[in-house]
Amino acid sequence: MRKGSQCLAGIAGKLVKKVKVIDTRWQPQQNLGPPRDCSPRPGQRARKEAQVQETSRLSRAASLHLCASPVLRALREHARNPEVGAGLRGLETDPKRSTVELRGADAALRKPEPSSCSSLRQQDCGLLCWILTATVLALCLLSPGDAQQQCTNGFDLDRTLGQCLDVDECRTIPEACRGDMMCVNQNGGYLCIPRTNPVYRGSYSNSFSTPYSGGPYPAAAPPLSAPSYATISRPLICRFGYQMDESNQCVDVDECATDSHQCNPTQICINTEGGYTCSCTDGYWLLEGQCLDIDECRYGYCQQLCANVPGSYSCTCNPGFTLNEDGRSCQDVNECATENPCVQTCVNTYGSFICRCDPGYELEEDGVHCSDMDECSFSEFLCQHECVNQPGTYFCSCPPGYILLEDNRSCQDINECEHRNHTCNQLQTCYNLQGGFKCIDPIRCEEPYLRISDNRCMCPAENPGCRDQPFTILYRDMDVVSGRSVPADIFQMQATTRYPGAYYIFQIKSGNEGREFYMRQTGPISATLVMTRPIKGPREIQLDLEMITVNTVINFRGSSVIRLRVYVSQYPF
Repeated sequence: MRKGSQCLAGIAGKLVKKVKVIDTRWQPQQNLGPPRDCSPRPGQRARKEAQVQETSRLSRAASLHLCASPVLRALREHARNPEVGAGLRGLETDPKRSTVELRGADAALRKPEPSSCSSLRQQDCGLLCWILTATVLALCLLSPGDAQQQCTNGFDLDRTLGQCLDVDECRTIPEACRGDMMCVNQNGGYLCIPRTNPVYRGSYSNSFSTPYSGGPYPAAAPPLSAPSYATISRPLICRFGYQMDESNQCVDVDECATDSHQCNPTQICINTEGGYTCSCTDGYWLLEGQCLDIDECRYGYCQQLCANVPGSYSCTCNPGFTLNEDGRSCQDVNECATENPCVQTCVNTYGSFICRCDPGYELEEDGVHCSDMDECSFSEFLCQHECVNQPGTYFCSCPPGYILLEDNRSCQDINECEHRNHTCNQLQTCYNLQGGFKCIDPIRCEEPYLRISDNRCMCPAENPGCRDQPFTILYRDMDVVSGRSVPADIFQMQATTRYPGAYYIFQIKSGNEGREFYMRQTGPISATLVMTRPIKGPREIQLDLEMITVNTVINFRGSSVIRLRVYVSQYPF
């Protein structure tokens, strides 16, 4: 730091001179106005040169505005040093303009503010700052006469002689060596050696090796007259744990072989370079000078069960495992291959086994035997009709008149009329029902009705007995399953002919004593029979559905009846 400070102080004046000469050539005209030609005219050249010479003479009194740079900041820092203050006296900064001024006695030579004709632009200013940085580094490196010699640790500079002299730490450092150690000053340092050491007794001993009392330091040793320093020949001393051999070389002392160690009888001495260590046998560790047993079980040496013993440990396995040859890991035992205690199927698991039963059987509480599983008791929906349990399985059955489908649970009606598997005679009509069939006899029309087809009877209009009777009676048959969900539309009735000015009324004339049905009119000429209550079979119901025709134009009122026979099956399928 002292070297850099004197270097900067020594070149400060030179730097000001050199830069000031450049700066005065960049002086612009003081008046402001439009840009004009800045090249020197013939009448101004002589004045410029005279001004340069005058400025060189008064360089230390001039002021210089420079861009703020790391070099100028370093100058300001060194200006605070009293040793450099004389060289950089008057260093000030203007933070608003980021410039540096070296003020002199003559304030009249201040640089005016740059105008539009100034050739010191922003780019030129940056270039100038880099030139100044290189100039300072070059002058500091190439001007050893202006710099101060720097001393290494353990030496101080004598300004009178200009030389580095050794510092006697034994005099200047309080309590440099403590206890039974004696301080011996060395060239550039000091040593602390035992007072009983015969090598440094006599002329090498130092009377200031006692603790420093706190008074003024004794007078320093007189400086040497020559730059070459006197050295003290130091005898060879081996470090602790080493000894001198016949070849004057330091070799390691084997404390274990010479029995000079401090290990107790329970420990093992291990020689190391420059010393030794006290260790313990396997299974023990050293704690506060004693060999204690290591609990290997705490560190997971065994895979499953561990038992600690003095200096060692032993491993065992859980039931279902066997100890491997390494004495630590366990291997699973396949009980199914050796014992097979299961009645039906044995499955080996890690460390154990489980018994499984065949489909249709369930495992008993002992975990070994199997018993038949009553699948039919699990759910009533397992079969559509009837579930029959068997050992290890079950099957579904259907009532007469049905066959079992491929899903082995659903039942489907057998159409006996289509397969001619019925008992109807030639005069009867076979009508298939769910789970059976019905032999329907030919219709018989009662007086005054006449049979006009296989299922229709008509009452002639010219017959006086037909005046209050329905005009026609139509016979229809249908079947429904037992317990069908309600409400359900089961039959539709519609007029076949529509007369102008006529309207139609639909109603249940007879057979609905239990109120299981009602007629819902769905249009001007149609209605639907709705079942409102579930009906359990087997049952046969006959309904007379009446359609009344009313014509107010001709004052006519007539009716027709559909005699519907409903067959309810025994089963809900």
